[in-house]
Amino acid sequence: MSKESNDFTIAKPWRYKRYYLFAFATLFTLILPWIKVNGNHFFLLSFDKLQLHLAFVRFDMQEFYLLPFLLMFVFLGVFGITVLGGRIFCGWLCPQTIFRVFYRDLIETKIVGLRKRIKNKQAEPDMSLRKNKIKKAIAVSIAIPLAFLAAADFLWYFVPPEDFFIYLSDIQNHWTLFGILIGVALFLLYDIIILKEDFCIYICPYSRVQSILYDEHTIMALYNPHRGGDIYNENHEKVFTKQKDLLTFEENAECTTCQSCVTVCPTHIDIRKGLQLECINCLECVDACTTVMGKLGKESLVTWSSDYEIIDQKGKTQYFRPKVIVYMVLLIGISVILGIMGSKKEHMLLNINKENRLYSTKVMPDGKVRVNNSYVFLLQNTKKETMKFYFEILTPKGMEGKITIVRPTKAFDAQPEVKKKKIVTLSTIEVLANNAINDTIIPITIHAYALDKDGKKSEKISVLRKSSFIYPKKSVLNSPK
Repeated sequence: MSKESNDFTIAKPWRYKRYYLFAFATLFTLILPWIKVNGNHFFLLSFDKLQLHLAFVRFDMQEFYLLPFLLMFVFLGVFGITVLGGRIFCGWLCPQTIFRVFYRDLIETKIVGLRKRIKNKQAEPDMSLRKNKIKKAIAVSIAIPLAFLAAADFLWYFVPPEDFFIYLSDIQNHWTLFGILIGVALFLLYDIIILKEDFCIYICPYSRVQSILYDEHTIMALYNPHRGGDIYNENHEKVFTKQKDLLTFEENAECTTCQSCVTVCPTHIDIRKGLQLECINCLECVDACTTVMGKLGKESLVTWSSDYEIIDQKGKTQYFRPKVIVYMVLLIGISVILGIMGSKKEHMLLNINKENRLYSTKVMPDGKVRVNNSYVFLLQNTKKETMKFYFEILTPKGMEGKITIVRPTKAFDAQPEVKKKKIVTLSTIEVLANNAINDTIIPITIHAYALDKDGKKSEKISVLRKSSFIYPKKSVLNSPK
């Protein structure tokens, strides 16, 4: 083979690059749940503890407003990738694809030898043969523990490993978790062994979504009919099956009709037919054609490019076009919003509810009427150590100092991760209103804060909550109970 022909096959096949990415993604997702910084995970959505861990920062239930922005970031990211690179997520990052390739190419082909060649994904093994049945059983037996590992890894992002194994050791009280683990593992086995690529073709909705996201500059695996010749007519009917017939019709057609790009396709399509929803951009067909045409000293007829460049031949693909820039701006904007909102994390959670009784009144020895309002404070210390908390009342202008705290009288301790219930009573002996018909609702703000080691207010650990103080009408004040 000449040096010129070698130049077209010297690059490492896309298949190996996918394998490297698959290995990295697998190790990354397996290791990530075990990594903690200050006791927090990189990502954890715990329905058990009502917590969201994001970038090693813990957010509690009252801060779940971050979750919609996180979901928007994920979906816009996938859509943006689709606009730019087609179904590259499906072929390169989708967990279903990774697990399926791992089972088909490594276990079935390399380990047990059930399939003869990785490059032929169309020929299914003859399961009528006894030796193939044994090989199939061995392949499945290898896949079962891996399916449970994958299912456990999936659940670790909802139940952290430090709790996961403790819960599993007590199945009687955590049977839901055990059932989900088995259910996910069984689905994975059914998916990769029985359903296979039909999941990508018929079940996954992403293939339908992509059709409205593509444009003429979206890069994907494309066959070049200008060089290779038209194998199919306008009705997508196959016209040529042999190169000599193709050459008779199109004198300079380069396609050898070797079918290598067809036999290697995991979703069983012919890339020469044009854009098809089933294509997952795995680029196996690009590798196949590169190998065949490289031996002839020619460039591949199937390339990773766009309709604009290959089919329409209008010029070079435009990667940074308005649609892509809009997605980039949106993603950057959401990232900034997440960063700003995440930086305002509250280190103390506080819910305030008034008691059913609006107020109580009592005549003092000097003849003044004391009005009390009681509240239920539900407080949670989100720090890792026990802290002291107290609060103050912020009233409207002109009422400063007229509403005081009579219960509790001093700061109280709050254990970490434990919800603490406190009954709080606010009181006044001042005349705050003079309404003869209705009770008066006075807006107040509760400023709750932690005390530092010196007994001073902590600037970082404090929250403000809106509430109200109900002051009775005149008839109640004139006849207090």
